[in-house]
Amino acid sequence: MLKRGFISILSLILLWQSLLWIFHWPAYILPSPWQVAMVWYQYWPILLKQSIPTLTETVLAFALAAVLGSASALVLAYFHWARAWFFPWLMLSQALPTFALAPLLVLWLGYGESSKIAIAIIMMFFPITSSFYDGLKQTPPGFLALAKSMNAKQRYILWFIRVPAALPSLASGLRVAAVLAPMGAVVGEWVGSSRGLGYLMLNANARMQIDWMFAALMAITVWTLLLYAAVDLSLKKLLPWAEDSVK
Repeated sequence: MLKRGFISILSLILLWQSLLWIFHWPAYILPSPWQVAMVWYQYWPILLKQSIPTLTETVLAFALAAVLGSASALVLAYFHWARAWFFPWLMLSQALPTFALAPLLVLWLGYGESSKIAIAIIMMFFPITSSFYDGLKQTPPGFLALAKSMNAKQRYILWFIRVPAALPSLASGLRVAAVLAPMGAVVGEWVGSSRGLGYLMLNANARMQIDWMFAALMAITVWTLLLYAAVDLSLKKLLPWAEDSVK
């Protein structure tokens, strides 16, 4: 997997440089990979410093979204009335564009970490909830029939049969959320912030420092891949019985 990832990155860099050779775009349109690499080499302390707020917001938002999304899926699966009342709100959270909500959340929650975390949670909430809820609805019928034949109560069926069977589906939702989490934090930083990679990109855009924008974008990409890898590895360790589902 590491080898394939390295080959993919190398292919992307070659394609990037080839476009510059073919179309002769100036640096203010598309900087070369070498220019972006030089920004990383010369100013990596600044990139690292601005990465810390974004990473903090990302990790906190991911943890909160995992808890809230899982709890919401359990409520939907256990209470019939919740599906009629809560599910439309779940759909509404995705129908409204996050970019449209971001300015309001910054206005209500301020320019600190709270608004960025809230924006990221909104982006992750639906995939986590819907994936886990789908898994809870697709419990193997044989398991449920056996539990009912033993007069098991619904809450025990939920916790000891339906939840373990749905964990691979929850894992899929968490993987999707791991990719969306940094994006949500950066969107919040674009709307209003005084630090972070999104803030760095805004400043670079105002100064037409396109190489800096690409360097910040590459930093976001690296952190996103690392977060995904950490979540993926953790899920494989925690769900050894569902190896085929979590590969």
